[in-house]
Amino acid sequence: MATVYAVGVGPGDPELLTRKAERILRNADVILAPVSNPSEASVALSTIREFIDEIRQEVIVHQFPMTADRSRLLPAWQEAAALIAAHAEAGRSVAFITIGDPLFYSTFIYLLRILREQWPQLPIEIIPGISSINAAASEASLPLVEGDERMIVIPATAGIEVIKDALETCETVVLLKVKPLFSAIVELLRAQGREQRTVFVERVGSPRQKLLTDFEEIAAHSPDYLSLMIIK
Repeated sequence: MATVYAVGVGPGDPELLTRKAERILRNADVILAPVSNPSEASVALSTIREFIDEIRQEVIVHQFPMTADRSRLLPAWQEAAALIAAHAEAGRSVAFITIGDPLFYSTFIYLLRILREQWPQLPIEIIPGISSINAAASEASLPLVEGDERMIVIPATAGIEVIKDALETCETVVLLKVKPLFSAIVELLRAQGREQRTVFVERVGSPRQKLLTDFEEIAAHSPDYLSLMIIK
């Protein structure tokens, strides 16, 4: 029985992979890459292509629907977990790749639960990766927290009231997945006078990276799905 690896590949820059992640990716028999839309390329797979041999290694792209509907998500999670288990039980090591970190808002969290429940005998190893938050702060040369400061990370889809409460109680607020509520977030930040204390970062670590600190430029921008905001 082979090992299942969950490999965090960072935010999109191949140079931000850890040495351990690179070693495992070069040696794995199977690479499984998640994608939300079959018509789009896997960001995780694009990040690691230089480290793998697609002739020697089997590369599988598996679709996970971009939806909150668990009736659609559960079959996709179950199918992926069964696929991983089948390869591992046949003696083929599997590397499930994910942007950022495998245990930070990652699809692998759901797969991990299924694998531990249904295939408890499988050896699983998790390789941490650099999150988009750390990478974005580095690009902006922006300290996230210091001393006794507090930081909160919120998927913007949690709602404007949740974001408003966070802005009132924490020194640093990081908003992920800002696209759906972007206009409302911009108006909230204006109302609270946070224009000079907001950084917007999109597709950090990739050739499409965009970093904005001018609030009017931020407000006029149409964000990509892989976008975040850091508000001090």
